Amino acid sequence: MSTKVIENEWIQMPDGRKLAARIWLPSSQEPAPAIFEYLPYRKRDGTAARDETTHRVFAEAGYACVRVDIAGSGDSEGQFDDEYSEQELSDGETVLAWIAAQGWCNGSVGMTGISWGGFNGLQLAYRRPPALKAVISMASTVDRYADDCHFMGGCLLSANVDWATQLCAFLTRPADPQLREDWREDWIRRLETVPFSAVDWMRHPTRDDFWKHGSVCEDWSRIEAPVLAITGWADPYVNAPPALAANLRVPCKAMIGPWEHSYPHLSRLDPADFHSEAIRWFDRWLKGGRNGAEDLPAYRVYMQEHFNPTKEYGPRVGRWVAEQSWPSPHVTYRVLFLGSDGLKDNATVGTLAVSSPAHIGQTGGYYCPGMRIDNELAEDQAPDDALSTCFDSAPLTEPMELLGRPKVKFAFSVDRPVAQIVARLCDLSPEGVSQRITFRPLNLTHFASNESPQALVPGQVYEAEIELNECAHRLRTGHVLRLALSTSYWPLVWPAPEIAVVTLHLENSALHLPIRTVTEEIPPLNPGPPQEYPKLQVQQLRPASSRSKRRALEDGTIVLTTFDDFGQKINPHHGMTVGSDVRMHCSIHPDDPASARFESQWNFTFKREQWQVGIQTEHSMSCDPQHFYLHRKVRATEDSGEIEVFAREWSETIPRGLL
Repeated sequence: MSTKVIENEWIQMPDGRKLAARIWLPSSQEPAPAIFEYLPYRKRDGTAARDETTHRVFAEAGYACVRVDIAGSGDSEGQFDDEYSEQELSDGETVLAWIAAQGWCNGSVGMTGISWGGFNGLQLAYRRPPALKAVISMASTVDRYADDCHFMGGCLLSANVDWATQLCAFLTRPADPQLREDWREDWIRRLETVPFSAVDWMRHPTRDDFWKHGSVCEDWSRIEAPVLAITGWADPYVNAPPALAANLRVPCKAMIGPWEHSYPHLSRLDPADFHSEAIRWFDRWLKGGRNGAEDLPAYRVYMQEHFNPTKEYGPRVGRWVAEQSWPSPHVTYRVLFLGSDGLKDNATVGTLAVSSPAHIGQTGGYYCPGMRIDNELAEDQAPDDALSTCFDSAPLTEPMELLGRPKVKFAFSVDRPVAQIVARLCDLSPEGVSQRITFRPLNLTHFASNESPQALVPGQVYEAEIELNECAHRLRTGHVLRLALSTSYWPLVWPAPEIAVVTLHLENSALHLPIRTVTEEIPPLNPGPPQEYPKLQVQQLRPASSRSKRRALEDGTIVLTTFDDFGQKINPHHGMTVGSDVRMHCSIHPDDPASARFESQWNFTFKREQWQVGIQTEHSMSCDPQHFYLHRKVRATEDSGEIEVFAREWSETIPRGLL
């Protein structure tokens, strides 16, 4: 089936702004259902290679596909304001209505997307636009405060500033001069108005209305379009699919494979057939075909096992399983109590202190694997375990399967008004290799609420709960289940202002494990290997590469530096050459959490014939016990970097409050 591609179409908003769209149309002359993807990552070059592997396949299956640049990004007019803003979502509703009204569309529209596109697919479904009939949401969240790259458990994530650096680099790229005669004027305006997002997000350290906007968990009943929710265990966004399956009142299916932050067919971790999954879902809800999509198990998961983890990509070990309903009657919680000599079947008494050096967390990996070239994954946790307070089970006499969110419920006191604790659940092999199953931090000032945290009174006893991130893991006979607790987890989590001693009161401290017990498995109906799919035939001028190095300075400061070169390529459709790379630096002294520092630099170059531009963005963040200090620099050039057209620096100081 042949496909017609409209390289650029303008969609006018009510205020006169025009958004840029790329459209794939099926060969049939009859009106068809449509699939909409909505991103700020540039249809013209940023996602062009990926789009070729998805939308062309969907068009060949009989769908009109529309890929739109969000306002102020890519080739679209207007000014970008923030992720998932009212402007973005209101524009999205306008686009949905426009698609449904086109002669090539039969009025039924679905949305698909990963990460940003997974987020706004759910958010637009929440707003109930009439044309939106189904959603495929990958690597997304239902709670923007609890489960995104900004905060976790009330702790500030270093990914907040890291992602802000990347977003700044993305948003300062110009529109294509082939499509926008006003590209240069618009480019300067983008450079002048690009949000200092890290600062904007840090001004909302609690779960206030800023984060509730776009969090679909505020009212599950508002989503009326059927949802297929997909992610992978190497991706940070693991909590949304089971939460959607458990709470939506419309047909919803959840699937978690071994993948990183990537479409399943493009994954470097056991890639799978995403296309058949997506087409089956849309065929059912956009074409009305009775194909069994609604009868799929509610929750299909790749049950992982121990595989000697490294930071590099490599094969996983496990099998697919399924639960027909979720929550499942096959999962029950087993309680193990924290004791001075490990995990016990009965409650113990006494206290135990947890206090860690600030640099613990060096084996934790990159927050969002799949965003860089390599060296992103969590490694053997043994070095971090050695600096943690660990509670080990006895070697297992039979296998143990976990499916769900483990919980640590505990009583504690502290010696500082602000402190954090990080819980990691690990599978320890007989050879001593510790594989992280799941983790989650908690800012202890949030022990009662993410909306209204409170400074801790030293010596006072409190009770708290950490609901760790979703997991599916089978521990083999002879392996040990380990709960590792620490007061830091750098560089994933920005540390508390001072080293604290957290005292656990063991009589009220326990680990609650979601144990899966099944006598007879149902067919998992997991996706098979990827089918053949089209690829954009780019000309590679410079290959991608990656390196990562950790070292200790003479004064004991621990430094991690990474470099990822995304290469340089020529797009065959319009001849634009694009190159990019990113450098990152994280450092901290083990004895001083206030020495934490993050630096990142992105470089982009674009050229075609006599036209050439470059963008360099730099961010840094440091702190002391009272404040965070953020600095940003943006520089733009023309003509091989010889003509500077824009250069500006920004500095902001943010009070730490209870972070």
